[in-house]
Amino acid sequence: MDIKISLAEQRNEKPAKGTKLGFGNYFTDHMFEMDYDPINKWHNPRIVPFHPLSLNPSCCIFHYAQEIFEGLKAYHRPDGGISLFRPEMNAKRMYDSALRLCIPPVEVDDFVQACIELVKVEQDWIPDDEGTSLYLRPFTIAVDDKIGVHPASHYKFIIIASPTGSYYPNGLEPVKIWIEDEYVRAVRGGMGYAKAGGNYAVSLKGQEKAALDGYSQVLWLDGIHQKYIEEAGAMNVFFKIDNKVITPMLNGSILPGITRDSVIKLCEYLGYEVEERRISVDEILKADQEHTLEEVFSTGTAAVISPIGTLRYKEKVFDINNKEIGPLSQKLYDTLTGIQNGVVEDTFGWLTKVL
Repeated sequence: MDIKISLAEQRNEKPAKGTKLGFGNYFTDHMFEMDYDPINKWHNPRIVPFHPLSLNPSCCIFHYAQEIFEGLKAYHRPDGGISLFRPEMNAKRMYDSALRLCIPPVEVDDFVQACIELVKVEQDWIPDDEGTSLYLRPFTIAVDDKIGVHPASHYKFIIIASPTGSYYPNGLEPVKIWIEDEYVRAVRGGMGYAKAGGNYAVSLKGQEKAALDGYSQVLWLDGIHQKYIEEAGAMNVFFKIDNKVITPMLNGSILPGITRDSVIKLCEYLGYEVEERRISVDEILKADQEHTLEEVFSTGTAAVISPIGTLRYKEKVFDINNKEIGPLSQKLYDTLTGIQNGVVEDTFGWLTKVL
């Protein structure tokens, strides 16, 4: 792509070093933008000053939720360079999400190039405090100015960037997870495997229930039997039972996480047996009773590894590993973040160098 760059005349003040950035609270000076129509296809790729979007109330994104998004990060390396972590995986997943929602997909190479060029422009926004990064949020929205239930003809592909710290306020501390037995997030044949806003909107009710009782995330069950573990909120989930690592298999209703895939490869590299299969709540409860449930953790781009210290299912509440971070969870976090930040050798070839 021939990306045109228009720099902002006025720049925003960057957060001071040491600022608790949190997640998604600050945004950089520029954004990537590209348009689609049936004649020109994807065209006019550009980096422009960060600006509000002007959309009519009749715009179809507001009425039919034809939208997809991604999330990935840019990191400083010790040698002064900058890297992205497996951006081609995000590009491929967004391609698949687009097909599911009848959106013209952005080509993988174009997606990666757009991310790289935006990071180059915004490199001064990448924080360098420990545990920080520049989070990229690519998304595509349908922008036809008419109401009617059918795929749109016009779209926008946009990437915005946000300097970010820890996803959870308390950092890498074990969290409390509520296993939801009333509402469901997705069913096979739906769009659970796509990274679409609708999947997150439908999860809010369960999340609200959990939060009222002091739980930070929801662990969803399958939509048919409501007995098999699927995923945790915005993340995939792993169980270490009797020195074996188990994670729910991808069945069409579970997001194929990039961090999930990385963790599976890392666990196998470390010598663990990894099983991708159905795992029921009853199996988890039995493992807890038999004292073979050693660790539980979730994985995702935002938090990387999130240790789970407490699980609640109906009226049963039980703690895992004395509510402490397990050795495997810690090892995976240290290794993944080490690779991302360039302090652990990237033996898997996961880093894409920007500079």
